[in-house]
Order: sequence, then C-alpha cells, then structure tokens
Amino acid sequence: MRSVIVDDEQRNINVLTSILVDQCPELDIVGTAGSIAESLTLIPRINPELVFLDVELTDGMSFEILSQLEKRDFEIIFITAFNHYAVKAFRYAAIDYLLKPVNPFELKAAVQKVLEKRMHHNMQERLDILLGSLASPKAKMKRIALPTLEGLFFVDLNEIVKIEADGSYSVFHLEGNKRIMVSKSLKEYEDMLDPEDFIRIHHSFIINLAQVKKYIKGSGGYVIMNDGTMVDVSIRKKEEFLRRVRT
Repeated sequence: MRSVIVDDEQRNINVLTSILVDQCPELDIVGTAGSIAESLTLIPRINPELVFLDVELTDGMSFEILSQLEKRDFEIIFITAFNHYAVKAFRYAAIDYLLKPVNPFELKAAVQKVLEKRMHHNMQERLDILLGSLASPKAKMKRIALPTLEGLFFVDLNEIVKIEADGSYSVFHLEGNKRIMVSKSLKEYEDMLDPEDFIRIHHSFIINLAQVKKYIKGSGGYVIMNDGTMVDVSIRKKEEFLRRVRT
C-alpha cells in the first residue's frame, strides 16, 4: 500500500518510518512532506493509498490540505495531540487517529484495520462529517458513520430510536424497523453521543430521548418508544432519566 507521511518534524517522520518498516511491511513509504504547501504538491503527484497526517503543522492545520485537494480517495490515519472534542469528531466519522506519542502497537492495529477494510469509496463522506464537525465545534453532530462487517453505514442521528448491547457489539435500531449491528461496544457510544439527546437507561440500552413516546411508572419503570418497542429503565438510572425528560 503506497503511503505518505505528513509531519513538520523530521524526527517524528524518522520514528514513524522506523516503526512502519519494522511492524507493517505491507506498506511502502513513497514520500514525506513537512508542510501544507509540500503536501498539496506531493499527494496529487504520488497518488498514495494511505496518508499519515499530523493534525498541527507549522503553516496551519492539516485539515486545510483536505479542503484544498480536488481528489481525496486515500485512507487517512491522523496523528494528534488534539482535545477531547476533536477526538470525538474522528470517532463520529469512523476515521482512525493516534495520540502522541505514537504507540507502536496502536499504530500497527490502525494500519491493519485499513488494510483489511480498504474503505476508499467512503472516505469522502467520512471527511465531510469530520470537517463539518470541526468547522463548527459548538454545533451538534447530525450524522454518524457506523462500522459494520459489510462496510460503513452513514446514519442521521435523529433516525436512531435506541441502541442495544449484544456482547461486545451494538445494535442500532432505526426508524422504519431497520437494524444495524456495529463492531463497537455500547460503552463507546455512551461516551461518544451527545448526553443532551441520548441516555443510557439500562446496562443493555441507550435511547434517543426525542424518540420516547411514553414512560410507565414502576420500580424502575419502562419507556415506550415511537416504534412501539418497550425498554426497561433500571432503578439506578430512573432518577437521572426522569430529571432529563422533565427539563
């Protein structure tokens, strides 16, 4: 896989190259760049399949590269020391990122994920989600990319009725009785989704508050969702749930 490294520190390029040569022989490092200007010349000329992209460069944010390139059909692994919100944006878009300092095992795992899935045809849409969320940090996320065994599904958040735990997987229940099984745990989505809109009311369920039709009292009680399904509210979560629906 033809690969490019973009970083404004030569030492970082050398370290990353050394790890990749040792851990990821499937990659061919065909070029490096240290700035936005160099990248805008190098990437179209080399046409890589994978780019390791440092978020903060000396002459600006590397997202400017993506905004200016006419063709963005390569996979990207971001390398970042960015804040929590930006990391959440990467997760919404299902784009891999590595936190500095780079861990060799995490780097190898990210590369393997790219090699196994080769989801080039989805990259444009994933980047649109990422760049849109980063351009308006205070704006609510509207879409999410869901990784499945078949590929990526792009879903409007308001379509989600509930999310159900299934072992280490999660099942998204959408409007129209659609279901999508995702290879991530419920805990990951509990951390990722906006707590103003989504709440975990049971160890096995997260619900979309906008999709709640009725609450039935009980020791914990249960909710009836817009699709007619019922979800128990755990005793431990009852007080928080009632507080949220009353505000």
